Amino acid sequence: MPFSDATVQSLKKILGNAVNLENGGVPGISAVVFDKAGNELLVHSAGTLGATSAEPLTPEHVFWMASCTKIVTALSVMQLVERGSLSLDDSEQLETLCPELKDVQVLRDDGGTLEPKRKSITMRMLLTHTSGFGYSFFSEKLRNYHYPAGIDEFSGRIDDVKMPLLFQPGEGWQYGASHNTTDSMSSIALERFTGVSLDEYIQTHICKPLGLGSVKFVLTPEMKAKVVHMHYRDPSGKLHPRDHLYRQALVVETKEEQAKLFNSGGAGLFAKPQEYCRILAALLNDGTCPTTGVQLVSASTVADMFTNQIPQFPQFGQQGIVAAKPELTNSLPVLYPTAADDGDATQGWGLSLMLNGGTTGRSPATGWWAGIANLFWWVDRERGVGGMVCAQVLPFGDAKVMETWFALETAVYAALQEAK
Repeated sequence: MPFSDATVQSLKKILGNAVNLENGGVPGISAVVFDKAGNELLVHSAGTLGATSAEPLTPEHVFWMASCTKIVTALSVMQLVERGSLSLDDSEQLETLCPELKDVQVLRDDGGTLEPKRKSITMRMLLTHTSGFGYSFFSEKLRNYHYPAGIDEFSGRIDDVKMPLLFQPGEGWQYGASHNTTDSMSSIALERFTGVSLDEYIQTHICKPLGLGSVKFVLTPEMKAKVVHMHYRDPSGKLHPRDHLYRQALVVETKEEQAKLFNSGGAGLFAKPQEYCRILAALLNDGTCPTTGVQLVSASTVADMFTNQIPQFPQFGQQGIVAAKPELTNSLPVLYPTAADDGDATQGWGLSLMLNGGTTGRSPATGWWAGIANLFWWVDRERGVGGMVCAQVLPFGDAKVMETWFALETAVYAALQEAK
């Protein structure tokens, strides 16, 4: 059921407040809200293309999806799992496809020496972030290990991202590069099994069936012309334009350059939010696109993706985020700041998404995740609604964007309650 005009206007006002630069806002923000039937309850953009641009931001503009890429990669992997081609738990199959995994070692607590891993890594570990891989901007130990040269997980070059494990496989939870590094290879396994790039795979098996033309790892010239600018908020709160964090994807031009571009299954997608949300709408509708009837995966596969895979780590969401690289992320005390008062009982991790309720009105099993440039999506299968809020500002955990996300989500659930 569509929202009333009054509700739509109230949601647009929330987004309008987010781009009030005199009140700590961001240059531009976009949001989409949809229901299980595929109705787009809200599609709206506010502000401008960037701090140095007067061009109004519209739904036609393209955002770097960052780690919102991960759910699309996971969906692709689960298509192959459903067909019996890939296994979630066969470590031998994964090591055959990705022999690099055999020699990965574990970084000891001293931060400088390595030890052999005691267990082989599985695809399930990669999708649940229990493999031991991390991100240098979330881990001081991993960051320090790579000094003095450092490490850039967003270079767009696969050889630039080689790292040890932070713990023995299966013995902890650490959000990290389980989808997009040389050593943690859910997307690389998919490419090697299918014989095509990740971009080619998702175009054939996800985007074309859904009629999506602007969800890509390799951008068309038309998409490049519509890319939203990147920004940085300094510790004083002042916004600055900055070079794009995922620059390589924006500068490759020739077929040869494009062929060498690493299709990062953890952070490489660019998309119009409205198109990206049609993928989320299919997940909301048990794996079937509600507008075209095309089935991407079965309902049972979606149920598996939205089932807590790590009950052995009930405290994982309380470990928060460490700002190992403050230019890329703020520190956060918990992964979901407004989690319900009963805490761990409502938190879990599915196959590439977090699961928890909260104070906005979302159900306890709502799936959601985010991107480092302050993008946030959610899919609430119990209440039949989902949405996304998109900005392009660093560091992650921007207070204004998160405030906007919570306000928008709260208003959406209030409107749904009133409509009953």
